[in-house]
Amino acid sequence: MDKKTFDKSKLPSRHVSVGPERAPHRSYYYAMGLSEEEINQPFVGVATCWNEAAPCNIALMRQAQSVKRGVAQTGGTPREFCTITVTDGIAMGHQGMKSSLASRDLIADSVELTMRGHCYDALVGLAGCDKSLPGMMMSMVRLNVPSVFMYGGSILPGHFKGKDVTVQDVFEAVGQHSAGNMADQELHDLECVACPSAGACGGQYTANTMACVSEAMGLALPGSAGAPAPYESRDEYAEASGRAVMQLLANNIRPRDIVTRKALENAAVIVAATGGSTNGGLHLPAIAHEVGIDFDLMEVAEIFKKTPYIADLKPGGNYVAKDLFEVGGVSLVLKALLDGGYLHGDCLTVTGQSLADNLKDVTFDTEQKIVRPVTNPLSPTGGVVGLQGSLAPDGAIVKVAGMAPEKLKFRGPARCFDSEEEAFAAVEDRNYKEGEVLVIRYEGPKGGPGMREMLSTTAALYGQGMGDKVALITDGRFSGATRGFCIGHVGPEAAVGGPIALIEDGDMIEIDAAKGTIELEVDEAVLEKRRASWRPRETMYASGALWKYAQLVGPARKGAVTHPGAKAEKHVYADI
Repeated sequence: MDKKTFDKSKLPSRHVSVGPERAPHRSYYYAMGLSEEEINQPFVGVATCWNEAAPCNIALMRQAQSVKRGVAQTGGTPREFCTITVTDGIAMGHQGMKSSLASRDLIADSVELTMRGHCYDALVGLAGCDKSLPGMMMSMVRLNVPSVFMYGGSILPGHFKGKDVTVQDVFEAVGQHSAGNMADQELHDLECVACPSAGACGGQYTANTMACVSEAMGLALPGSAGAPAPYESRDEYAEASGRAVMQLLANNIRPRDIVTRKALENAAVIVAATGGSTNGGLHLPAIAHEVGIDFDLMEVAEIFKKTPYIADLKPGGNYVAKDLFEVGGVSLVLKALLDGGYLHGDCLTVTGQSLADNLKDVTFDTEQKIVRPVTNPLSPTGGVVGLQGSLAPDGAIVKVAGMAPEKLKFRGPARCFDSEEEAFAAVEDRNYKEGEVLVIRYEGPKGGPGMREMLSTTAALYGQGMGDKVALITDGRFSGATRGFCIGHVGPEAAVGGPIALIEDGDMIEIDAAKGTIELEVDEAVLEKRRASWRPRETMYASGALWKYAQLVGPARKGAVTHPGAKAEKHVYADI
């Protein structure tokens, strides 16, 4: 696209740049070195989650500069700004994880407020880790200005004892260490090499899952989710993203033209087909909520059930994001699914073309071993499964990627813990028994507050060799790196008196991931008696951001959202 002149009379930025009454506003732009020509051009927000908190975010500032070049080349004036992130790998296993899910909504809110306050006309959003990806996408569909999403890229795999490793291996090594099967020095040697570069965790964990979603849903340029963060080709995609957003602005193509029900279904398909994170079942309903589309956890799970699992990626499989990139990336997966009839090919994307048009020149490589054809899947149904039953009337979710068919059923007595810390201490001390169902409750969106992930506990179980010998259920969440019979998002949560709050040690629980059921084998009359004596449990968070989050957040089934959503809108920012 050549540099083009835009009429600002109907763009939001007219409120800060057009007319004599905006002279004070323009004076600020002159103070920052903008020319009159640049002030007269559309203003494009370039939002990143850059920070020095973790490797997943560290490369975003570099890529933002390339986005800005692309915007400037095509008639726009880029305005860079940052927002927060809370990175799960570092927040994991302690009270800091309560901040993680809350950060998703704060990211969306802060991008919205920056865009509103400064009247930017379009948005390119760069994000690098678990909650920043959905948070940035949520802001795009909420604002509904022309927008392009770009992933910051995955980390390169580490190498240890002749094989590729990721941070998941380090978490599981903690369990091996506590079981006496790994020496101090060996654990130290592993931690020093597991994460050798910038970028998000390398398996099909939440960040890479949501990066796949960005392409499948049409908010990102084809191929942009694939290259690892250190690769210079990311900068080329970033520059192209800057040019693409200007084309969208010229053609008035907005996120809600792209993120339709069909596009959301495509997103659910790729989560299941890649054995992606169970957090996809939380974030897709939240994105849909921003558009005003009902698409809850159980509706997402119905699509998971119909989708073949075809990508052999960690944690359930054998390969990492870099390996997928080298054989064709997300486009290869999408091509297999499209040709197999599992995607809506007519969905519009940020290229201005349909998903099918974007993939028309992609050839499925039959020699590679990472992505199977849909006619020969790893499993005929998706790597993520929804569950529902007397223990979870509002639903629950489990990742079954990599699990043998005979391992999809589990029945055992409950062992209850009212926090993750209690459960982890029991696991670390090996104070549990084979065959038990470990119940971690009061960790839901309200009860935590913040719906913590439980990777430290599940990884420790695997490190002790017990990952497939117990089941674990929670009203909190699991990391995308979690594997084994670990059921999360149980609803209603304990904090509002859901059945999970009424379980007592020794109650029998039956889980059947093949049928999609989760049952508490306790007579209803007994549960009613327990319910009558149940009282809400107070948390220590009586003020501050987490208190505010607990007051606002809704159920996990609907995405744990914190505002009424597009259905309650009286105006859309893009139309101010």
